[in-house]
Amino acid sequence: MQNIFDRSVCDANVARINKLTATTKPQWGKMNSAQMLAHVSKPYEMVCDPNYGATHKRPNAVVRFLLKRFLKPIVVGPKPYAKNSRTAPEFIVADERVLETERKRIIDHINQVQAWGTKHFEGKDNHSFGVMTAQEWNNLFAKHLEHHLGQFGV
Repeated sequence: MQNIFDRSVCDANVARINKLTATTKPQWGKMNSAQMLAHVSKPYEMVCDPNYGATHKRPNAVVRFLLKRFLKPIVVGPKPYAKNSRTAPEFIVADERVLETERKRIIDHINQVQAWGTKHFEGKDNHSFGVMTAQEWNNLFAKHLEHHLGQFGV
């Protein structure tokens, strides 16, 4: 698994993101490249957007328990995501987006997370899964980014 806290990994991911064009086609799924970049920004927004908690209602205790018990191992575990996996409704991006705007947003998020480093994420609360380790945060970010950059062949 890539270490998203490593500068060289971030630089490699940014280079891959910079290969995307408005005409880059997905190998599966319905999103275009701008929508995909907006979609992969969603997990980063949980930690990079200081207003995230105010604008996104936290799941109730029962739902959080179910998410932590059944979904968290899939999201943060070592196994890659399956093609055409279902996503959380709040992560769906169906409206049209501007590629360069979304490219800048995800690159800024990637750089911010790398700059914060592992210490910032150790024991950090996740909106849906509760407290996570830095490794779990790494896996969440790295797996999701790898899945969707691979979806677009970059």
